[in-house]
Amino acid sequence: MYLGDYIVIEKQTSQYTFDCCCVSTGTEFSAEVDSDKQNLFDDHTFSDQNPTACRFLRPLGEGRIGCTIHTDSPAQCKYYRCKIMDIFSTDGNQAGYITGTLALHSSDSLLRDTYNGIVTDVSGPGEDSEEYIKNQLIKAGYQVR
Repeated sequence: MYLGDYIVIEKQTSQYTFDCCCVSTGTEFSAEVDSDKQNLFDDHTFSDQNPTACRFLRPLGEGRIGCTIHTDSPAQCKYYRCKIMDIFSTDGNQAGYITGTLALHSSDSLLRDTYNGIVTDVSGPGEDSEEYIKNQLIKAGYQVR
C-alpha cells in the first residue's frame, strides 16, 4: 500500500476544501489546502506523474515533497514524512538522512554514534526536536539540508 491509498478524497466541497477519509482508521475528516500552499496545489503535474502518492503532496523545491494540507492532515501523515533532512560529511558526500519519525538512515558509523548521542536528549518527533538535532549535527561538523 502507498500513502495515496490511505487518504481518500471522497468529495471536493470547494476549490480548496475536501471531505476525506483515512482508510486505515476509518476516520473521516475535512481538509483545506493551506493558504500558503494553494499555488502548489493548483499544479497537478506531480499527482499525475505519481498516481500512488497522496493527492495532497506537492514538490516544494530543492528535492523536497510536502503536504499541502499540513494543518488539517491526520496524525499519521504528520509522522510519515519521508525525509526531513539530508546529512553530509565535511567533504560534501551524503552521509545519511533522517525521516519524520526521527529515524536515521546511514551506514556511516561515526554519524550513527553522533546521532545516537544526540537523540538521548530528544523526547520525540516535532519541530523543536528536528531543530535541535539539526543544530547538534551542525555543531558536530556535518552539513544539514
